[in-house]
Amino acid sequence: MFVDQVKISLKAGDGGNGITAYRREKYVPFGGPAGGDGGKGASVIFEVDEGLRTLLDFRYQTHFKAKKGENGQSSNMHGRNAEDLVLKVPPGTIVKSVETEEVLADLVEDGQRAIVAKGGRGGRGNSRFATPRNPAPDFSENGEPGEEIDVTLELKLLADVGLVGFPSVGKSTLLSIVSKAKPKIGAYHFTTIKPNLGVVSTPDNRSFVMADLPGLIEGASDGVGLGHQFLRHVERTKVIVHMIDMSGSEGRDPIDDYHVINKELVAYKQRLEDRPQIIVANKMDMPDAEENLELFKEEIGDDHIIIPLSAVSRDNIDQLLYTIADQLEKVKDIDFSVEEDENVGVNRVVYKHTPSQDTFTITRDDDGAYVVSGNAIERTFKMTDFNSDPAVRRFARQMRSMGIDDALRARGCSNGDIVRILGGEFEFIE
Repeated sequence: MFVDQVKISLKAGDGGNGITAYRREKYVPFGGPAGGDGGKGASVIFEVDEGLRTLLDFRYQTHFKAKKGENGQSSNMHGRNAEDLVLKVPPGTIVKSVETEEVLADLVEDGQRAIVAKGGRGGRGNSRFATPRNPAPDFSENGEPGEEIDVTLELKLLADVGLVGFPSVGKSTLLSIVSKAKPKIGAYHFTTIKPNLGVVSTPDNRSFVMADLPGLIEGASDGVGLGHQFLRHVERTKVIVHMIDMSGSEGRDPIDDYHVINKELVAYKQRLEDRPQIIVANKMDMPDAEENLELFKEEIGDDHIIIPLSAVSRDNIDQLLYTIADQLEKVKDIDFSVEEDENVGVNRVVYKHTPSQDTFTITRDDDGAYVVSGNAIERTFKMTDFNSDPAVRRFARQMRSMGIDDALRARGCSNGDIVRILGGEFEFIE
């Protein structure tokens, strides 16, 4: 089964908890704090495996949770870091955030890695909080929660050459002739419902990867039929082989076919019109093909590469392969994947604005309680051990330093009012 788009949920590992411990040795009456830090939680990493061709592994398992770091130990011993969770994906996989639709990673080379969900850092043991004023702190820190994110994995095939055209123009037949691929071939439309890949070798020992893409129809760029799924795989190809039924055996006009498909490539807005295009006039062994070819050449002019072909009799197959290989050599160093302003240099640094993590919002529940939410305060809440009074006092100081106390007063919060953070309730005290 060919699967090229899936949605999955990722949960990185939480950091291990730090502990509160003291040195207890003979003849050392005031040994001091000795609580170790927790280990780092496992991150979720995507890695390219060139042996994979689909996203089928993610079709049936859609939730992935990485391991938690080990808790700290006494004698200042650090907890063990959790081993990262590595998920293998095929070359050409794009990872996007479901919430923001931002591209988080574009994985194309074998062995390439990207951290998508970062593991939480380990909580600090009580020895890390020792100061001259408090040489023996009696509190420690819980581990930081790992990141949680829903992502979409989208596969765009990495092929040098893409075969495009209307259904039943002979794309699958051509691929089966020039490679060892075994695409489904039938005398009806949309025989091919998934892309097929084949490695093609020319008689002069040049090779390239060719993709047989399912037939396009008018409106494909707007998602008609399976347009977006099919056009996605054309984006990474360097040369487009546009196959046309020059005999008109399906009742269509070859000239109209040519203009309709090119219109869809341009409308897709991924610079597909910039790709070198080789026109294959197929089914030249059929009646009316020669006359239609002459009319076709008059219509589109002499600036295009046109290869007359008969996939059945295999006429001009070698000429087509030589022409494709020559075009690939001309464009091998051209990057067609850039979608931004072409005037911007390739070697550039992109600075993205990252919203402050210290921001928070205050709302009211139906019972009048004040609800505080925000990344920083929620992370601090989860890392606080509320079974320890000193840790609770430290949490109160952190809230004040973030400006939450002042903001609550500004909203009308007074002595004795209830304040909620995540699932915890606190009484506001002046």
